[in-house]
Amino acid sequence: MTSTPETMTAGVRETAAPGDDGDREPNRGRRWWHLDFGGIVGGLLLAAVAMTPSLMPRTDLAQGIVSGIAFLAGYSIGAGLSAVIARIRPWALSRRRRATFRIVAALIVGGLVVAFAVASLNWQNDVRRAVEVPTVDAFDVVLFLAAFVPTIAVGIAIGRGIRRLYRVLARRLGTGWGAIITVVGLVVVIVGVLALAFMALDRLYLSTNGPVAEGVVEPGSEFRSAGPDSEMHWDQVGRHGSTFLSGGPTVDDIEAITGADALEPVRVYVGVASAPTVEERAAIAVRELERTGGFERDVLVLATTTGSGWLEPQAVDAIEYLHGGDTAIVAIQYSHQPSFVSFLLNPDAPVPSSIELYRAVHERWAALAASDRPDLYLYGLSLGSHGAQATFPDLEELRAGTSGALFAGSPNHSTMWRDLTDRRDAGSPAWKPIVDGGREVRWLSEFGDFDAIEGRWDEPRIAYLQHGTDPVTWLGPELIWSSPEWLEPGQRAPDVSDSMVWIPLVTAVQLVVDKFASDHVPASHGHNYGDVYVDGWRSVSGDAGLSQDVIDRIQARIEAYAPTQPIGRYLE
Repeated sequence: MTSTPETMTAGVRETAAPGDDGDREPNRGRRWWHLDFGGIVGGLLLAAVAMTPSLMPRTDLAQGIVSGIAFLAGYSIGAGLSAVIARIRPWALSRRRRATFRIVAALIVGGLVVAFAVASLNWQNDVRRAVEVPTVDAFDVVLFLAAFVPTIAVGIAIGRGIRRLYRVLARRLGTGWGAIITVVGLVVVIVGVLALAFMALDRLYLSTNGPVAEGVVEPGSEFRSAGPDSEMHWDQVGRHGSTFLSGGPTVDDIEAITGADALEPVRVYVGVASAPTVEERAAIAVRELERTGGFERDVLVLATTTGSGWLEPQAVDAIEYLHGGDTAIVAIQYSHQPSFVSFLLNPDAPVPSSIELYRAVHERWAALAASDRPDLYLYGLSLGSHGAQATFPDLEELRAGTSGALFAGSPNHSTMWRDLTDRRDAGSPAWKPIVDGGREVRWLSEFGDFDAIEGRWDEPRIAYLQHGTDPVTWLGPELIWSSPEWLEPGQRAPDVSDSMVWIPLVTAVQLVVDKFASDHVPASHGHNYGDVYVDGWRSVSGDAGLSQDVIDRIQARIEAYAPTQPIGRYLE
């Protein structure tokens, strides 16, 4: 590199940026909006690559965010490579040659960006067709840029601020101390900002958890928590508890579909506001089961909620229809924060609650005569599935301690799910594994999957509801640096786009965005399992001898619920 007086005069003018040649203008004359050419090339390349498809269709705004984050990563890589090459290259390019090189590179990169942008529409429509949502006719550039440009601007501004801070500290304290203080300060700021953000979110969701859901009515049934003689108060069950306790099929609803006598289903729910510890809440749950006659029913379900206490209506209603209301479902709330917050801050949040509820209920259940005990089942969706699975150390103890279990949309970090997936039979895909010939546990994505496995399915039965396009299941940290099995030839689910490929870091960012849209697709795709709960519960718990016509009517009733869930459901 050729030195000039400007680049050698420390304290008068800033040191030339890595990669500057002697014939460049000194940094002092450079405008704040100047961007490194190598960084631009790397950023645009990675932003274009980020337009490739993932598991869920993306809106133009979401695509702008994903591509913006990818641009920032590519910019950092490109700028870093530019600096290294500039320092080690044995030649110096003239202004004319450098300008020619930049024009050629810009044309090539620009062509690739345009090509990827055009292809992106086809890719997204491929994904839309795979998950059965309407295709789109055009790409909204305005919406894309409304997310893409601000994402880049904020990222670049933060990066420039960090670099300027480092240079000031390096001049005054030396390179080593400057780097150390910058890194430590950056960590402190990030932690502080995140802490403040999550404190704000915590207060927001605490305020929305308290009031009962709009339009629901306090239960007047003795078979519901917060009903007559219940120690649970209506203002303690929270928003999702009130929906659960006031909803579900009535005796008349069940009898109208089954054509047989039915019972009023028992529903017990203990809100997080009712007691300060999980032990106390579990004790209340047991007392509520005793009061409502829950231990006298044929079926007793221990349900672990999602992050803020939500239970999927299709899941809890389905088993009540199948067993003519001769059921009791009990759940205790462990948090008022939505699942995405728990996933980030405390992915094991539901575990203590699940363990304590099982311990308390099982102790009371085991004291009953064997002939008088109800069948005892576990259920959980998403984070609730993780909590329910973590109640037991392995499959053997789970089967020994229950009458069966139904887990839907298991998160990637669930130990039992990972262990079972890893030990699947040779030839079975990761998205729909077969373990030990399906003798103890089976997976279902669509109707008929359970029965498609030859051989017996011993009781107690453990069932997983799982889709090949569920980002909650497939997003794990290893996705950043290694290609997943579920994208390998022969492992790919039929509703995963053939155009989807693994890209380091980019695929992980894509699936993070996918998680927030994973409920906004029809059942049988993504994180939406509403259409297979009847089949799942029937296989695990039986169906009280109902005819196929009745089963079909129950299925039609459950499918009549919203075919897609609101996009914000993941925030529950």
